[in-house]
Amino acid sequence: MFKFIHTADIHLDSPLRGLSRYEGAPIEHLRGATRQAFLNLVQFAIDEAVEFVIIAGDLFDGDWKDYNTGLFFASQMSKLRENEIRVFIVSGNHDAASTITRKLHYPDNVYVFAAKSPETIRLDEIGVAIHGQSFAKRDITANLAVNYPSALPDYYNIGVLHTALSGREEHAKYAPCSRSGLLDKNYDYWALGHVHQREIVSESPDTKIVFPGIIQGRHIRETGPKGCTLVTIDDEDLTTIEHHSLDVLRWKYLKADISDIATDEALIESVRTVLEEASTQVSDRMSAVRLEITGSSPMHTSLHDERERWVNQLRALATDIGDAEIWLEKVIFNTSTPIDLDQLVLEDSPIGHLLRFINSVEDDLLDELALTLAPLKSKLPYEMRPDKFMSIQDIDWDNRDFMRDRLEQAHKLLIPRLLAQGNDK
Repeated sequence: MFKFIHTADIHLDSPLRGLSRYEGAPIEHLRGATRQAFLNLVQFAIDEAVEFVIIAGDLFDGDWKDYNTGLFFASQMSKLRENEIRVFIVSGNHDAASTITRKLHYPDNVYVFAAKSPETIRLDEIGVAIHGQSFAKRDITANLAVNYPSALPDYYNIGVLHTALSGREEHAKYAPCSRSGLLDKNYDYWALGHVHQREIVSESPDTKIVFPGIIQGRHIRETGPKGCTLVTIDDEDLTTIEHHSLDVLRWKYLKADISDIATDEALIESVRTVLEEASTQVSDRMSAVRLEITGSSPMHTSLHDERERWVNQLRALATDIGDAEIWLEKVIFNTSTPIDLDQLVLEDSPIGHLLRFINSVEDDLLDELALTLAPLKSKLPYEMRPDKFMSIQDIDWDNRDFMRDRLEQAHKLLIPRLLAQGNDK
């Protein structure tokens, strides 16, 4: 029996995105999150006494700003060598041979697969053959897997590959290949990288194909537990796989429904309940929370008129949730006022006439919005771009129904102000 760790997409020293600066925000702690997660990985390998660690690409996040990133990695590899643990690495698109210009000599327990063609490393003492190929450049669009050798008889065969397979949303289609193509190699285990969400592509008794996901979420699109995969091969060559969390900070997207809530105190207690429930689920690590306030509430106007006060009030609340460490990364106010627009549009009043006019030009307005917003789409930071997760996007640019709903929300924001001005007069 032996064990190994499969990890990928470490993005060592990559900065976490969306770090709002405010009093009490643990900025420095967050900046070191990927390093701490990597330290957790190394310690886990030692505690489990694994034979080796496989890193399936994107160990780094591009060229190092200085040599400190490489020195830190080398020091951790030395620690693994002291515990007789080997490390096998393929370079991915972020740390391709053409991308990392600074170089360091690593300890002799580390092997980086060549980029020219697939290589096979045999570990005869435990009957393992590891096949791998690094990226020579960032944009690899060829199917690297097709040239990997067939499985070696009487060995436990592991393929290491940085790939999006036939395509995964949010990820560039580098080194494309198919599940069936990987299965045809008759390997026992495919250690994949590039896809940041953990995914078991094949659970076949004959061949496991696994994306372990990243070890530390770096922004709000990377929610949930992050870590590595522990692989155990028993005396009959049967493979079991187990996820192990390594992250030191976990991203969460939470919603607090304040429908019908009419006072400051009730709103705060409603949000407190949501935050406390979330904190009990992850009590041993910091939580980075994006909080969305939803619902039709009399508090709607106050939230939007006094946005800064409310954001800081909720940040103060987050710091007061028992012993839990909660960092409120962002607050989104997606509420509406309890106004019946359908009734208002029928009234013979200035507001009714205005609403009917807006409805008559709505399609033209949506077309104009699409043209106006299109040039901005490519300039948005990654974490704000549209994706399949409707709950964690700010703007779904290409969804006409979504944009129509945003217009209705704008109506509900403006109409109370117009009504209030009318009452003042």
